[in-house]
Amino acid sequence: MSGNLDLIDLKIVESFGDNARIRLSELAEIVGLSIPSVSERVDKLQKKGIIQKFTTQVDERQLGFDIQAFVRVRVDSSKHYKSFVEHVLREDEIMECYSVTGDGSHILKVMTHNTASLERFLSRIQSWPGVLGTNTSFVLSEIKKNTRISSEIVKNNLLDRQVLVSFDAKKSRK
Repeated sequence: MSGNLDLIDLKIVESFGDNARIRLSELAEIVGLSIPSVSERVDKLQKKGIIQKFTTQVDERQLGFDIQAFVRVRVDSSKHYKSFVEHVLREDEIMECYSVTGDGSHILKVMTHNTASLERFLSRIQSWPGVLGTNTSFVLSEIKKNTRISSEIVKNNLLDRQVLVSFDAKKSRK
């Protein structure tokens, strides 16, 4: 975590996780500061890269994407890494991509319309240079999808790491 953060900053981050469209007046009321003070803090959090963007959470199934899957990909070596990343960035069906340890080298979160379109998509991936194989798991139901980072868990993490977070207790009670 870069720079000095306090519990008010953490509460601002948490509030945006609950609702990225929250009005500054509501945010000011939640954290007990004036609107200009909250606005300044939000700007600083953005400049530090802590808040990277404001997004909308969408129900993909209501848009016709009935198939969601996690695809574990095995790439034969790091010499194909750049090519693999370039392919991933071009594929609209790939919602997320992670480089991982364990079986395979990457996990892709994929959404597609049906099993036929997933089969075509998997064929494309398997034709990429260096891809040795894939293993696909279908999402049956979504149990938890979270964009919120609890200020409490961040605070506890900082305490566990013995990182001091300075804050004004009077302003941080809300």
